[in-house]
Parts: sequence; C-alpha cells; structure tokens
Amino acid sequence: MGLRDIGATLPPGFRFYPSDNELVCHYLYKKIANEQVLKGTLVEIDLHTCEPWQLPEVAKLNANEWYFFSFRDRKYATGFRTNRATTSGYWKATGKDRMVLDPTTEEVVGMRKTLVFYRNRAPNGIKTGWIMHEFRLHTPHLPPKEEWVLCRVFHKSKEENSAKLSSPMMLETSSTHHAHETAYQHISSLSTATPTYQSHAQCLLNLLQYNSHQENNSNEVSSKVR
Repeated sequence: MGLRDIGATLPPGFRFYPSDNELVCHYLYKKIANEQVLKGTLVEIDLHTCEPWQLPEVAKLNANEWYFFSFRDRKYATGFRTNRATTSGYWKATGKDRMVLDPTTEEVVGMRKTLVFYRNRAPNGIKTGWIMHEFRLHTPHLPPKEEWVLCRVFHKSKEENSAKLSSPMMLETSSTHHAHETAYQHISSLSTATPTYQSHAQCLLNLLQYNSHQENNSNEVSSKVR
C-alpha cells in the first residue's frame, strides 16, 4: 500500500505532512535500523537516474511535496563529498545545515541540508525552482546502512517569489495612500472652516500634492528598473 492508497482512505483535508523530527525519528531511523515502517509509504530513489521533475511520478504521493529515501553516493572513494549529479544537472547545497531536535529530550537527532537543482554543469549551471531538504541521522553509533538519507522535494515557482516580494510594497503603498487621503480630508475641512486657516491649509495641501507626485515618480522608476 502506497501513500496514494493510504490517502484515498482518509477523510477530505487530511494530508501527509510530517515535521522534520518525525521524518528523522520515525521514518529515517527505522529505515536505517531495519525496523518495520508502514510498507510502501516512502520509496527508494536513485538521484543519479531521476530528474527532479520525474519525482512526483515515482514518490507515491499526490501533493506539493514529495518524500523518498536515497542512498548517498560518495563522489570519491576516500572522501566525504556526496555525488549529486544527474543527467540534466546537479543538486547544489545552499546555506548552513539545520539541526533537527528530539521534541522530548531537545537533543540533536538529525541534520537538514537544503539543496537547489541547477541545469547543465557547474560552474555554468542554471538555477531552477526545484528545492530539496536532505535529512540525515546525527548519532555517534550508527547501525548498518548509515548512508541512507530521507529527502523532501518541492518546487517553488517564480510567481510565489514575486508575490512574497511584492506584498510588503503593496501594503506600504496602500497605507501611504490611505494616510494621504485622510490628511486631504482633514485639511479640506480646515480650509473651509474659517478664513484664519485658509492660507495654512492651502500650504499643507500643496505640500501633500508635491510628496504624492514624488512618490509616484519613484514607483515608476522602480518598476522600470525591475
């Protein structure tokens, strides 16, 4: 029984969405220790023969994230570097490894490495939106098959990145516009109240109109630069 079969028996809305420590403490540890894991939940995949866009078809999971076991292939027999090249490109590590803690003891039980897939060959690779989290056990006394890792793969589109970058700017522009609109209403009420305030109100209105004009010009320049 695979995850597709398991998912078919669950009520609507239920998803296979394990935390980092669940992936390490339950699935990866049992895989390495040869303990029984629900059969068919995670398959074994050779990263050298499988491109990232092929993983959704073989990972036995209908979702936005795909999970599988992979055996770490050393790039050199006497070294510690892992060979992560495929036919079309390669996986490149980015950032620092993150610790995975046991929720009960707060001890380090594993490490999570983040990798990005690049097409072609280094150093002329082309970055893609495919990202992988590679989990490995962190223990001084590893049982056999210590080279097994558990991988979580997902795809981040350019639209998602653009939305994250534009959201703060849109919020700031909206807030500024609202502030200007409120100020206009307040100053307009002053300008019609008494002759004493008319000259001051007119000066403030001119200043706000100038600031608004400058911000519009700045936004136009920023959009052209992008």
